[in-house]
Amino acid sequence: MAVRPAVEAEGLVRTFGDVRAVDGIDLSVAPGEVFGFLGPNGAGKSTVVRMFTTLLRPTAGTATVGGHDVVSGSAAVRRTIGVALQDAAIDPLMTGQELIRLQSVLHGIPRAVARTRGEELLERVGLTAAAGRRVGTYSGGMRRRLDLAMALVHQPEILFLDEPTTGLDPTSRQALWEEVRRLNTEHGTTVFLTTQYLEEADQLADRIAIIDAGRLVREGTPEVLKASIGSPTLRIDVQPGSVEAARVVLEAFGSDRPAREGRVAIGLDGGAARVADAVRALDGAGVVVEHLELDAPSLDDVFAEATGRRLEGAGDES
Repeated sequence: MAVRPAVEAEGLVRTFGDVRAVDGIDLSVAPGEVFGFLGPNGAGKSTVVRMFTTLLRPTAGTATVGGHDVVSGSAAVRRTIGVALQDAAIDPLMTGQELIRLQSVLHGIPRAVARTRGEELLERVGLTAAAGRRVGTYSGGMRRRLDLAMALVHQPEILFLDEPTTGLDPTSRQALWEEVRRLNTEHGTTVFLTTQYLEEADQLADRIAIIDAGRLVREGTPEVLKASIGSPTLRIDVQPGSVEAARVVLEAFGSDRPAREGRVAIGLDGGAARVADAVRALDGAGVVVEHLELDAPSLDDVFAEATGRRLEGAGDES
């Protein structure tokens, strides 16, 4: 007997007037999977999540979560999921403890159970010491962790995290990653994670779908997606007036890849063994190499190959 997907979409569309924000998406997430939904700002990630979590009705197509249709079975979907949205509204005048208690009441959890579970969740996300403080005094990282705890109060089968680490410092980001891993490995929670951070998707996701302009452009495990690129990326910084000359020289060593201004990037055929040949050829053409790096294929390379540009959030990798 086939196992039903935890999350599934077929031909999913959402329009806002003349804007087609989500343009015919098909995807399937297995139970117990951490699924990474990767793409730049404005690609349609949050719109997809809002349809899966019943906050937006699809314009066309179908979507099911936990086996329930997001339109006809919206109440059942909401009982099945936990949601931590990027722009979640949290009352700054309430304490962390009060918000956890309120969330328990909304889910109909008995008071005794809610008290114990609330204490456990606050401890799990490292907020026990701050539980009695007003949320208005919390840092961004603390609010994110509280939001996660609130999403877990009713022990959901499926957890939706919409860009959960945007704006967090590296320490807070790592702490949240560890909690997501623990939820998945210890409790079998299915996690649907949207992100624009390459490292986050690479670190956490069993499988990734890349979305751009409302359409899925690639899907697979991080390893398979990176392996599909093949050659490592050679990136060379040259003087502004030499960019075009460098590009012409490097055409003989591999296919062009998107790069930031002042830099030329190619997929270097033959890998590291060809670096010295490429440098000698540039030198022979009078092109001065200011900086050089050779990187194994990355998810940014996958995105660039699929769309012709680098992903926002890729830092200085391009």
